[in-house]
Amino acid sequence: MEFTRAWVEFPDPADPEQVFRCDLTWLTSRWNCVFGQGCQGIQQGRASDGCCTLGAHFTDEEDEARVATHVARLTPESWQFHETGTASGWTEVDDDGERQTRRWKGACIFHNRPGFPGGQGCALHTLALREGREPLETKPDVCWQLPIRRTYEWVERPDGEQVLYVSIGEYDRRGWGSGGHDLHWWCTSAPSAHGAGKPVYESYRPELTELMGAEGYERLAALCAERLASQLPLLAPHPADPVGSA
Repeated sequence: MEFTRAWVEFPDPADPEQVFRCDLTWLTSRWNCVFGQGCQGIQQGRASDGCCTLGAHFTDEEDEARVATHVARLTPESWQFHETGTASGWTEVDDDGERQTRRWKGACIFHNRPGFPGGQGCALHTLALREGREPLETKPDVCWQLPIRRTYEWVERPDGEQVLYVSIGEYDRRGWGSGGHDLHWWCTSAPSAHGAGKPVYESYRPELTELMGAEGYERLAALCAERLASQLPLLAPHPADPVGSA
């Protein structure tokens, strides 16, 4: 996790009180999700679960309510544990009193296991694709944001002015808290997950647009493209990327 990164800061075009601070090393990397195609899972012996082993914590009541509207459209054909989820609930409270999707048989209750006729993987993700939606519309916030991490920090400048710094970067092991160091495997640092044809800022355009707003994303995209178009050797490339991928 400790390596040189290239960051860029720019004012939010839509909000003069905000500044975006973006990790160009991560956003121009060639990471891509390898779920079902080499993902080793965060828990040993459960590779097919990917990062769904722990369930998903809701960011707030609005997040949970939004997901609930889409859960209501799932059917036994699209959700393996439809009967269990509708009969006894699809949420639970963790040891810290935080609400999350229910863990069932070792993983998130919405995770369809290998061999399910309706298809392996997140039932809410599949629902979105079937309806022509972006998965960010149907899944809990934390699920569609991964492995992008957005954080906030109020900064007081020398003249006393306060601005909100919004950082957009890599959701590495630390993003999971202290337990992240104990994960069996995590994709953002794995070379096997860094072979995509498009850089992250392009493949995650819908998610980044939702996190930054359309104007913020377009500014970021221009800066990322400028970085990759340089004829000079790439400054601070991601160490998991293939050599010469830029």
